Amino acid sequence: MAIFISAMTEDVNSPPMQGAVELPEDGWRQTHLGRLLGHALRRFDARVLALMASDVQVPLALSNLAARAQVGAAHIHITRHLAIGGSRLTDLAASAGMSKQAMGDLVDQCEAWGLVTRQLDPHDKRARQVVFTSSGLLWLEAFRLAVARAEGEFSQAVGRDVATVVALGLEAYAGSYEG
Repeated sequence: MAIFISAMTEDVNSPPMQGAVELPEDGWRQTHLGRLLGHALRRFDARVLALMASDVQVPLALSNLAARAQVGAAHIHITRHLAIGGSRLTDLAASAGMSKQAMGDLVDQCEAWGLVTRQLDPHDKRARQVVFTSSGLLWLEAFRLAVARAEGEFSQAVGRDVATVVALGLEAYAGSYEG
């Protein structure tokens, strides 16, 4: 059933009039690729955080934060984007596609939790770098293991061949993005 939208009438089911636009069924808004990718990312991140919450290698305080959903997908941006040797806040924010202020807020939280600390930049004594603490490195390793396990679960759920095609397709699609 098509829906007609007209600037000339309030009745969306009336026949089209001059200037009317025929809209397709509404289901596409729930099933388009972008929405499915968003749902898949949220599910994947939630699974990774659940696995990290139960990892005995994660410091107990961080594990408890993850278990109580205090650590969210936004905090994972630091885990994904912070260079092992440290990053300036502006570089970290750019890498994560966030504003410097938003990333600064996340770094403040992660610093309070003992994941990261700020140090003088060895290349520019006026600047500071965000670096992982020893607890942060344990968190990073738990993240690596949780991602590998969640990827394995995805592969089991959809089949290895489909998982491979999805990974290759997403890599090609994301690799062409210059945002």
